[in-house]
Amino acid sequence: MTQARWVCLVPSGQSPCAADLILCPLPQASPWKSQWGPVLRAVTLGWGISGEWGSVAWERDGLSLTPFGPAGAANMGEPQGSMRILVTGGSGLVGRAIQKVVADGARLPGEDWVFVSSKDADLTDAAQTRALFEKVRPTHVIHLAAMVGGLFRNIKYNLDFWRKNIHINDNVLHSAFEVGARKVVSCLSTCIFPDKTSYPIDETMIHNGPPHSSNFGYSYAKRMIDVQNRAYFQQHGCTFTAVIPTNVFGPHDNFSIEDGHVLPGLIHKVHLAKSRGSALTVWGTGRPRRQFIYSLDLARLFIWVLREYDEVEPIILSVGEEDEVSIQEVAEAVVEAMDFHGEITFDTTKSDGQFKKTASNGKLRAYLPDFRFTPFKQAVQETCAWFTDNYEQARK
Repeated sequence: MTQARWVCLVPSGQSPCAADLILCPLPQASPWKSQWGPVLRAVTLGWGISGEWGSVAWERDGLSLTPFGPAGAANMGEPQGSMRILVTGGSGLVGRAIQKVVADGARLPGEDWVFVSSKDADLTDAAQTRALFEKVRPTHVIHLAAMVGGLFRNIKYNLDFWRKNIHINDNVLHSAFEVGARKVVSCLSTCIFPDKTSYPIDETMIHNGPPHSSNFGYSYAKRMIDVQNRAYFQQHGCTFTAVIPTNVFGPHDNFSIEDGHVLPGLIHKVHLAKSRGSALTVWGTGRPRRQFIYSLDLARLFIWVLREYDEVEPIILSVGEEDEVSIQEVAEAVVEAMDFHGEITFDTTKSDGQFKKTASNGKLRAYLPDFRFTPFKQAVQETCAWFTDNYEQARK
């Protein structure tokens, strides 16, 4: 079988993305002559029955020829078609959900899933992040790691949310680029959308105005992932993209009343009120409206995006507009699931935050018209049951 040799041109000292640069066949004959500067280093890759690497060196200034074949530039020892998927934030809500879905049968042959947490590396530190990526050498990355918190923690620590998330995101994306990862899927949030906007919001509206003032630090940091993704594509051709889920909940959530999001916080409050025989106090008026997505549904969609979605523009992952519910309805669903019969009051001295963030899932439905979301009350019931069964170990 005749071997075809390929090369990919990149600046010296840099690593290519999968879609980084133009492939060109390299003749079997002698040194390839380049017009660019006095020093060039070339490495050729022979593809055939053996699949072995061959190398020949030529040097000219400022450029190097980097091995690049049909399977992509990353992990050159990997068989064609194999995937080593690094999941940052692997011990969190969505990371645990992806682990479960993969373990329950979603893993395909040739896929190697690596889930990491803050115990493995401090992703705010560039050196630790790079060392992690050099160790794992991922072909694909699902980036979930972030400093997150509920409404009141965001209001208090906007600067911290901005700085830590900016560092994490830049370190992860650039490390992925440097090791030649073929694809990165990052996780954004609907809080990145403008506060003053028309509804429903869609993927084209991210940068149309400032986000809500309550969590502007976190929101702007997440927005910058979209900016970076577009820049990596424009400058290097990288397939770096992002998903925008609506409010996520499920097992392994953060059920802290002070720092958690509204639904898991309510689950914890109801649990305490029931055990103490006291009233349930819901912060705010109960009127704001939200779309909620069950973490296991989001995990299935994340895996689809990783394998099938090839756009750089982000995609909203959400239930439909018709499934939006008020915070009062959320409280009622939790009360029903936990069989709470006490008094319910609303503390209107507490901030409601943004009134609504109604998102369109039209783009998702164009790709996956038949995807079935877990019914909201069923998902709440399963989450409440998990919290009750794992109360001592749950984050709270």
